[in-house]
Amino acid sequence: MAKKIIITIDGWSSCGKSTVAKQLAKELGYTYIDSGAMYRAITLYFLRNHIDWTDDMEVKNALNEIHLHFESNLKSGESEIFLNDENVEYLIRDLIIADKVSDIAATASVRTFAVAQQQKMGSNKAIVMDGRDIGTTVFPDAELKIFMTADIATRVERRYKEMFEKNPNVVLEDVQHNLEMRDYIDSHREVSPLKKAEDAIVLDNTNLDMEQQLKIAINLVKQPLV
Repeated sequence: MAKKIIITIDGWSSCGKSTVAKQLAKELGYTYIDSGAMYRAITLYFLRNHIDWTDDMEVKNALNEIHLHFESNLKSGESEIFLNDENVEYLIRDLIIADKVSDIAATASVRTFAVAQQQKMGSNKAIVMDGRDIGTTVFPDAELKIFMTADIATRVERRYKEMFEKNPNVVLEDVQHNLEMRDYIDSHREVSPLKKAEDAIVLDNTNLDMEQQLKIAINLVKQPLV
C-alpha cells in the first residue's frame, strides 16, 4: 500500500486552492479539510454573538463555546462544515463574512484554536488541507507543499462569478476591494502571515483550466509517494 502523506495547499484568496484540494483528495481517496471554512465559521459565530475580537479574553471565552466538525454531504459527496452541529457551509460564503474573516483570523487566540484542531485532524495523515499557513505553521513537515497563485485580475473575475451566482447584486469593484484588503491583511498579520514555505512548489494557474491544474498536482504527488 502506498505511503499516506499530508498535502498542503496554500495561496492567495480565490486562486483555486479549494478546487484543486477537493479534486486531489477525491483522486487519492484522501480527506479534504477546508481550513478557510473553519475561520469563516468562527467569524460567523463572532458576528452572530457580537464578539469583540479585539478583546482577547472575550475571544477566548467565545472560542470555548465553538465546536467545529466536517461531514460529507451524501448527495454532493463534498465535505461541509458544521458550527455547533449546524450546517453553515453556505452561510459562511456571504460577503459580510469575507469582509471580516481576515481580521478575525489574524487574532492570535483564534489561530491557536484553529491550528490545534487542524493538526488533530491530520494526525492520521492521508489528508489534503488548503489555507494560508498550512505548509508553514500547521504542517511544516508535510511531505508535499503546494503554493498556488494567479494574477489579481483573474482572481477577481473568478470570485465575482462565484458570488454573482449566489447574489446577482454583487458589485465587481466591491469584490476587488475585498480581495485586495484580504491579500494585505493575510500577508501582513503578525501571527502566521501568508507566505510560501521554502520547500513549497509554486503552481500558477492564471492560464490553466481545472483539468490542467489537477494534472500538475497529481504529478507532484507521485514524486513523494514513490
